Amino acid sequence: MNPVIRGPVYAVVPAAGVGERMKAGIPKQYLTLAGKTLAEHTLGRLLSFSPIDSVIVSVSSQDPWWPTLPVASHRRVSTVAGGKTRAESVRNGVAQALMDGGEEAWVLVHDMARPLVRLSDIQALMEQCDEQGAILALPVVDTIKQSGDDLHIDSTVDRERIWRALTPQLFPAARLYEALSADLDGVTDEASAIERQGGRPRLVAGQSDNIKITVPEDLPLARFYLARQFETGEQ
Repeated sequence: MNPVIRGPVYAVVPAAGVGERMKAGIPKQYLTLAGKTLAEHTLGRLLSFSPIDSVIVSVSSQDPWWPTLPVASHRRVSTVAGGKTRAESVRNGVAQALMDGGEEAWVLVHDMARPLVRLSDIQALMEQCDEQGAILALPVVDTIKQSGDDLHIDSTVDRERIWRALTPQLFPAARLYEALSADLDGVTDEASAIERQGGRPRLVAGQSDNIKITVPEDLPLARFYLARQFETGEQ
């Protein structure tokens, strides 16, 4: 175990959203992929990673699907109320981690809609994390353009230091809770909340198949990546 991680590790999974861009009629975490819901895939991977002491899922009180999943009753899974925003849902989960694990607890925040995260990536994140936390990310390989308000190109951005944020994102629970209790306007992930408090989380290179299911076209791609992971044994 990384010596900077001295307390228990809790996975916090926000799952109170409805996933409107999927246009599926149900929250996207309950769509099926290879015979299981996205939620079951995602939580199954987190639960199979032994350094995680417990998984805390933030769900809406109006969610009728979550209690029907067998994983919801898993002995290492607990449920807390979700918030109106992702940040609020994460904060509620982090609060539970602090109650259960104390001030030394760490939280590994992961999107429920990222069912293909590799255990080797989670291991790398925990090994390379420092006191300020760390996130999985991908170096940008495309040419990046900065536009003006008129949708014409203003400039080409130097991509050498541009990364695309993924999850999981790993932080000391107390520090993340403090960051998420401040002004959250414009905060789009946990790292950006930490950054507002002056932190500089470490970037850990992840795999490109750790995709987030957001639009309908993502499901066929996820099926392809899942099949390839099974074939290569690289889950």
